[in-house]
Amino acid sequence: MAFHDIRFPANLSFGSVGGPERRTEIVTLSNGFEERNSPWAHSRRRYDAGVGLRSLDDVARLLAFFEARGGQLHGFRWKDWADYKSCAPSSEVHYEDQPLGEGDGVTRRFQLAKTYESGGVRYTRPILKPVAGTVKAGVQGAYQAEAVDWELDTGSGIVTFYDPPGEGAIITAGFEFDVPVRFDADAIQVSVQSFQAGEMPQVPIVEVRI
Repeated sequence: MAFHDIRFPANLSFGSVGGPERRTEIVTLSNGFEERNSPWAHSRRRYDAGVGLRSLDDVARLLAFFEARGGQLHGFRWKDWADYKSCAPSSEVHYEDQPLGEGDGVTRRFQLAKTYESGGVRYTRPILKPVAGTVKAGVQGAYQAEAVDWELDTGSGIVTFYDPPGEGAIITAGFEFDVPVRFDADAIQVSVQSFQAGEMPQVPIVEVRI
């Protein structure tokens, strides 16, 4: 599958519904106890872009975007307004928001990631589609400048330092990011009459693994 490095219009995704889903396999034993297992290491996100549309002009832009992606054929970027920063939604991105790893004096490449924590349990999500110009990095609490100390691959979310961080140095970063997605249907049905009456077309969007 090809991936088009273009973002779904952010003003159309605002107001959409969706979020992460997990796949859990549950087997109920004869004694009533359960065995639970998940084949997925990472959650997968689903959205409905249709509820964010507000006018026929919005529909026209959606249709143009859909046709240019070939329906489900090509992936694209999606801004999840509920989760698009390395920090809290009300905060500003800071270079110490998220830990990326620890230096060993040799490794120069570090994957951007966001950690979710609750009740002492942590889940680390790889960030593969950072937004260019929003990424900030630090080493052992000291700010590191892009294009001076490191460079970013916006297609993979990998930060490469020009000089490997020293042994034991904590690597951190802050950033905004998009979700790699595709349309989850090869058809979009729009009724102009019903749309003007307030009914929105359904536009399913699903995250893709890249």
